[in-house]
Amino acid sequence: MQGRVLIVAGSDSGGGAGIQADIKAVTALGGYAATAVTALTAQNTQGVFGIHDVPVEFISQQMELVLDDIGADCIKFGMLGQPEVIEAVAGVLDAKAAGIPVVLDPVMIAKGGAQLLVPEAVETLKSVLVPLATVITPNLPEAESLAGHAEGGLDGAEALARDLLALGPKAVLLKGGHRDGGEVVDLLVSGDGVARFAGPRIDTPNTHGTGCTLASAIAAGIAQGLELEAAVARARDYVIEAIRTAPGFGSGHGPLNHGHTVSA
Repeated sequence: MQGRVLIVAGSDSGGGAGIQADIKAVTALGGYAATAVTALTAQNTQGVFGIHDVPVEFISQQMELVLDDIGADCIKFGMLGQPEVIEAVAGVLDAKAAGIPVVLDPVMIAKGGAQLLVPEAVETLKSVLVPLATVITPNLPEAESLAGHAEGGLDGAEALARDLLALGPKAVLLKGGHRDGGEVVDLLVSGDGVARFAGPRIDTPNTHGTGCTLASAIAAGIAQGLELEAAVARARDYVIEAIRTAPGFGSGHGPLNHGHTVSA
C-alpha cells in the first residue's frame, strides 16, 4: 500500500459515486484512503432522493485529525455543497496542508440531475478553492459554469480549459464525456502545454460515479509519485476498464466495476 489520499466529499448510499467510489478507486490502485464526509445522500442508480449536510465544524475536524496523525500525499475534493464548506476546507488547507497536491473535482450536478452545489457557491469555489488546486477535473457543464460561457464544440475545448487555467489552478483536465460523438476526448491543459487523451465511447448506462472515480484515481497516482500526465493516463485506463466491465446493478445509471484490478 503506497500513497495516502485524504478524500473530502459526500457519501453515496448506493455505493457508485462519492466517498464510496473514491475509497474503492484508491484502494484498487494500491493507495490508502482516508475521508472527511461533507454530506450524506440517499440515492441509488435512479437518482438522489435526499441530502443531509454535515456540520461545517465537523468537516474541518475530520480533515484536521487525519492530517495531524496519518497525513496525506494528496487531497481530493468532491461534493462540497455550500459556500461555508468551501471556505472551511480551504482554511484547513492553508493551516495544515501546505505543499500537499490537491485534486479538485468541481461536483455540481449528480448524474440524475440533482443539485450538489448550490448556485451561490460557484463563485466561492472559483475564488477560494480553484486557485489552490494542482488540477481541476470538470466535465463540460461544470467547466462552462465555472468559465461563464459555452465551449462551442471540440474546437473550443482548449480555449475553455485555458479560461479555467486563468482562475489559478496548476492544470485543468477538461473531460469530454458530455460531448456528442463516438469518440471521447479529454484535454489536460497546464503551463507546460496540452495533452490529448482520446478513445471510443462505450455505449452503456453504467457510468454512475465516473467523475468521482477518475479524480480519485488521479489523486492516487499523484500520491504515489506519478507525474500528472502519467497519473491521468493511468486513471483513464482504470476508469475505462471499470466501465467496460461494470456489473449492471440497478435499473438506472449503474455503478462501475471498481475492483477490476483485484484478483481473487
